[in-house]
Amino acid sequence: MARWDPWRGCHKYSGGCKFCYTHKGDYKRGIDTNKIVKTDKFYAPIAKNKKGEYKMKAGQLVYLCFSSDFLIEEADEWRKECWEMIKERSDLTFLFLTKRIERFMECIPADWGEGYDNVVVSCTVENQDRADFRLKIFEKLPIKHKNIVCQPLIEKIDISAYLNNIDLVVVGGESDKNARPLHYDWVLEIREQCVKNNVCFEFRQCGTHFVKDGVNYTLNVRDLCSQARKANINFTSI
Repeated sequence: MARWDPWRGCHKYSGGCKFCYTHKGDYKRGIDTNKIVKTDKFYAPIAKNKKGEYKMKAGQLVYLCFSSDFLIEEADEWRKECWEMIKERSDLTFLFLTKRIERFMECIPADWGEGYDNVVVSCTVENQDRADFRLKIFEKLPIKHKNIVCQPLIEKIDISAYLNNIDLVVVGGESDKNARPLHYDWVLEIREQCVKNNVCFEFRQCGTHFVKDGVNYTLNVRDLCSQARKANINFTSI
């Protein structure tokens, strides 16, 4: 596993961004998150060592643009070069999340066709309104590997109508002292939708405020992922 952030910075875009970890972290460091800038890691996938070998080893999953949004408008002039690097490194798999899926068709390279084999696109949704808006677009896009990420999930949602050709659905709660609660029933309902449609499901993390069997729990951020794993409800499609 590797991470590649060719640029950093983002704008809060919808309800799920309220307690964005990038904005919170930048605020503590005195960084203006709303300023989108290229990083010194822009050429990381094609950087080579003295032997002429790629520093980023083949066969890895590369988390792309996790301190921004790969489809953000301010990066339009840089994205073409990123696509060229992604195409060059066909021995890597690149995964990015986006809340701006409506921009996808204007952001792809000319030779995209039905999609690159080594690109996974994860459309993020946080409530029913955003699920209906984004996933209606997402289901029609020419992408070979599609994930849906319901994180932070801030209300009960039904995504059963949008699960055709989806590889994985990820669900997780919000991490903040003022976070909106995650109800375990919501998680289980999405899991059931995935099972019925034979789509892989992963419960990624609980919320800081987690409701199960009518009891409100307050969890430490460091425990959110481990507590989700203990639920043992992940599903692998047959």
